[in-house]
Amino acid sequence: MTAPTEADVRLAAELVRGAGSLAAKMRVEGIGDSIETKTSVSDLVTAADKAAEKAIVERLTAEHPGDGILGEEGSARESTTGRVWTIDPVDGTYNFVRGLDWWCSALALTDGAPGDVNSIVLGAIYSPAEDAVYVGGPELPTTRNGVRLDAMPDTPLALACLTTYLHPSKLKQPVGEAYVRVTSGAASIRILGSGSMDLTAIAQGKLHLFCQHSVPDWDRLPGAALVLGAGGAMTQVEAGGVTWSLAGAPTAVAEAAEVLAG
Repeated sequence: MTAPTEADVRLAAELVRGAGSLAAKMRVEGIGDSIETKTSVSDLVTAADKAAEKAIVERLTAEHPGDGILGEEGSARESTTGRVWTIDPVDGTYNFVRGLDWWCSALALTDGAPGDVNSIVLGAIYSPAEDAVYVGGPELPTTRNGVRLDAMPDTPLALACLTTYLHPSKLKQPVGEAYVRVTSGAASIRILGSGSMDLTAIAQGKLHLFCQHSVPDWDRLPGAALVLGAGGAMTQVEAGGVTWSLAGAPTAVAEAAEVLAG
């Protein structure tokens, strides 16, 4: 695993704060007809998503032209350094549009094979509602506004509050069977609408386990980096014909992975 430089940490924090602040300002000003639907009625994109991603990409292009870029809203650039910045300018866009506060701007820096846990350098998330910047990684203890978080308590699945999502139409499919197996073993579940925000709560020990299928890197890597920096674990498991991403308290992760595998 690669340790981040102080410059990387500072830049990541500035990028997510700037993107989140821009999106929040645009929401106050009214996004109106700028809302578009992507894959479903609950999968939205706004002008704020696009503007926030553009702001991040412009700065990375100026300061790290050799690094790769992977953005949820389509920004892409091949890496000549092995490093890639994965960007989610507004994670929780449905919440953002509906006036809820559980949304954020997030990014991750990796150095190595895409998606490999050993490639994660850092993750950074900014929650405008809290005015809180979270930064952490495998070799970087997770902080909230510069203050180091306590190590997360280990928790078994039976005592864990699990954060997740599954579209209701999939409940009677094999993926739904896997979902029911793992959720029925938890103490409680929450479906809050922003995976990155869920993972900030897990890193702080407020929730215990993230479990969701078919998660793209921009929804997975930033928050997973924070969990790793707070002493947690992450893994992926094949079940019900899809890939499940797990992150959180080490015992809950291990037990949920075993349940999913069936």
